[in-house]
Amino acid sequence: MNDHHESARNPGPAPDCSAEKVSTRIYPSGSLTLLSREEVARLSRASDEVGGILRQCALAVLNSGQQGDDAEGMLQTYADFDIQVHQVNRGMRLDLKNAPGCAFVDGQMIEGIRELVSAVVRDIAYFHTEIHPNPYFDLDDPEGITNSVFEILRNARLLEAGSEPNLIVCWGGHSISGDEYDYTKEVGYQLGLRGLDICTGCGPGAMKGPMKGATIGHAKQRTLPGRYLGVSEPGIIAAESPNPIVNQLVILPDIEKRLEAFVRLAHGIVIFPGGVGTAEEILYLLGVLMHPDNQDLPLPLVFTGPPSARQYFEEIDRFIVLALGEEARRYYRIIIGDPVGVARQMVDGVAAVRDQRVACNDAFYFNWQLNIHPFFQQPFEPTHEAMAALPVSHDLPRHEMAANLRRVFSGIVSGNVKPQGVKAVREHGPFEIRGDAEIMGALDRLLSRFVDQQRMKLPGSKPYEPCYRIAG
Repeated sequence: MNDHHESARNPGPAPDCSAEKVSTRIYPSGSLTLLSREEVARLSRASDEVGGILRQCALAVLNSGQQGDDAEGMLQTYADFDIQVHQVNRGMRLDLKNAPGCAFVDGQMIEGIRELVSAVVRDIAYFHTEIHPNPYFDLDDPEGITNSVFEILRNARLLEAGSEPNLIVCWGGHSISGDEYDYTKEVGYQLGLRGLDICTGCGPGAMKGPMKGATIGHAKQRTLPGRYLGVSEPGIIAAESPNPIVNQLVILPDIEKRLEAFVRLAHGIVIFPGGVGTAEEILYLLGVLMHPDNQDLPLPLVFTGPPSARQYFEEIDRFIVLALGEEARRYYRIIIGDPVGVARQMVDGVAAVRDQRVACNDAFYFNWQLNIHPFFQQPFEPTHEAMAALPVSHDLPRHEMAANLRRVFSGIVSGNVKPQGVKAVREHGPFEIRGDAEIMGALDRLLSRFVDQQRMKLPGSKPYEPCYRIAG
């Protein structure tokens, strides 16, 4: 598993996707291969209505496996790219104009990329044709939001009713060191040897490493094909294009539904070193688990990394305790430099999850029991006004504090890599963050460490310029 020729930050020369552009027609795969004429017509109409989102997400998956997190740059490079959905006698056809050449081999689209493009059309069109206009899915109601997440996952065929619990969600940064990346592969390898499948945010770095390691573990145990689930959303996918190992992709309509999908799919969660996106995920998860209704629900959670990441997790741990209290520590374990120990912890934890689900007659494939407060479900648009108005104070209830800190980090992610957020910061300056002096001081120290460790963005020719300002 020691692939020293590959580094998350210095992967070597990647194929030049801009060297060639291809215009072609393809027929979708997966769940889009058998559709009625009415379904095709609805999908075609929806593609016209959400053309911008569809184009951006399709372009991202056509760049699958390419290194970089400059979403604006990618969109500019392929300003002449277009995708059209057409109804034909055989069902549905996708017309691609000036697509990245790296998605093709000898003129034929790579099969895995064809599947990912099909998933983009399926998920974006499904939400806009079947979920958003349907009064059954009240997107202002907690139950309606959860039902919409379930329907999107079911439509994507990610829910397997006959499967035993074995899905491990792995979170971590897209910008990590080579040492940390190798460690994520080793953990994935140990998980794969024990028959566990992997779900990540589908991008590079800590989202790719566990999948790559698990493929070897699964191959040795002759359990291929394993499941390598990628869960994304339109605002982030252009900056974190799916890595080429992902064999099941789903795109949720926003970050809040994406996070809910993760925690309702997971039978265990492993968190590797990362930046603000990983901090956002940690605060979301702890805010959910610490809700009184959820305190007795088993969900194994491990923070892990190589010995070089020990200080990183000590800093994260200190910030969590300062923000959420000492009690938060009982929901996670920190394991340093022990991939086998992490895998065994997950195996034991998944067994406890299975026993509890059996006792409660709950599904293995979707955690219906979790109570997710509306604070964690309602979409947050990180405008300058919204960011400045977020209250961050010890006077808040614990779950509200976690929710607001989650939104703070979400806004910084937007300002770092999402095209809309990058544009807003360029035009109006950094987001302003306010709150209690003690918390703001700890937040400033944590973010400064992320910057020093190059965890904000993939290193490039431009030095990182903070998209935020701590106002106190």
